[in-house]
Amino acid sequence: MALYVSGGALFTFLLVCRLLESSMLNAEVKEGEILPPTIHRLMKGYNKYLRPFFDNGPVTVGMSLDIASIDTISEINMDYTATIFLRQRWTDERLVFEGNKSLSLDGRLVELLWVPDTFIVDSKKSFLHDITVENRLIRIFPNGTVLYALRITTTVACNMDLTKYPMDKQTCTLQLESWGYNINDVMFYWTRGNESVSGLDTLQLAQYTVEDHYTSVSEAVYETGNYPRLVFHFQLKRSILYFILETYVPSSLLVVLSWVSFWISLSSVPARICIGVTTVLTMTTLMMGARTSLPNANCFIKAIDVYLGICFSFIFGALIEYAVAHFCSLSHMDSHILMHYGHHMHDLDDEMNGIITTISNHNRAKRRKEAAATPTPPPASLELTVSPSSPSGSEPKPEAPLPEPSHWCLTALATVRKVLRSFTCCHIENPHHIDNYSRVSFPLSFVMVNLLYWTYYLYF
Repeated sequence: MALYVSGGALFTFLLVCRLLESSMLNAEVKEGEILPPTIHRLMKGYNKYLRPFFDNGPVTVGMSLDIASIDTISEINMDYTATIFLRQRWTDERLVFEGNKSLSLDGRLVELLWVPDTFIVDSKKSFLHDITVENRLIRIFPNGTVLYALRITTTVACNMDLTKYPMDKQTCTLQLESWGYNINDVMFYWTRGNESVSGLDTLQLAQYTVEDHYTSVSEAVYETGNYPRLVFHFQLKRSILYFILETYVPSSLLVVLSWVSFWISLSSVPARICIGVTTVLTMTTLMMGARTSLPNANCFIKAIDVYLGICFSFIFGALIEYAVAHFCSLSHMDSHILMHYGHHMHDLDDEMNGIITTISNHNRAKRRKEAAATPTPPPASLELTVSPSSPSGSEPKPEAPLPEPSHWCLTALATVRKVLRSFTCCHIENPHHIDNYSRVSFPLSFVMVNLLYWTYYLYF
């Protein structure tokens, strides 16, 4: 029984081995049917893990780009997303064949060939398009030249200087580099120099225009060695028309709206306060909206921030102007009341002094007449003569203290008037003149600041 079981297991093992051998033979037959005879001969003994000219110096790889689109340029993330066609050419002496026609192969056969390990420097994320199949192209020429093309969408970092935003120009790069092969193994070059990159002339961007582009060749130095690098530079200029219509014109109109309060009477407190507060709040909302699409970095004081700050200062200044003018009008009214009261007290003091002077003169004349009628009055009679006009028995005592209270009051009023003059609107006699000055000074100042602003950010 045990012999029977062991014999069955051996038979099963032999049957499985026979089936695997037949399947491998069928696979070889199918592979031979898929590959043309020329490619089948080329692939015979070909090792894709060894680069061309493995013992005869570096292999040179020429590259060219076709920019299909630049989808987004983000100031917040400081990157751009582009779809490109990357074409690479190199010569592999192992793929030389007879004939005068190139061989176009299915992209899936790239797994059978050696290809450069090119990668995009500063790429945040990339992917190869695979609809409906992987977007690859392989073409082999009789002299052994291989053309390898890919369709890639990549998001690449771009360091931006936003100090002149939105009147800025940004220079971004697309760098191609070898990952594992240094300059002793692989050399990169642009196939046609600056003409190796195409597609930018017909490219339409939302906020930018491509002003200039050029290529360069350099080396990347790392701890593991020097690696070949190709760099494509392109300069982008931002279109300012959108920002003029979206930000600059509304903020300027808000400043002009704040000047309407200069033509409203100082007594219309609700109207002027309403205009001032409304324009300040609206300007604050506009400033917050302009910052949402920009990075929150303290190192960037952007041109649009400067302009919005200028507009906010003028609007806030118009509100403060009314507060100053209203305070001056109240102070001016109080000073008029005090001055009127002072003049009134001065008149009363003059009347009192006139009355007292008249009484004194009358008493002196009376005493002179009595002295002339009496030849030598005794000292006692002098006291009796003076006593009717002075209950205390002395003439100057009841009359001298009368001017003292009025003199103290006039001194206090004069002091108050000096203090009020020193605090009443820089000696402006009429507070309504403040609005008259503001109607001219605010517009002229705003025009001058605008001229300086646009001249600096457009030409410097």
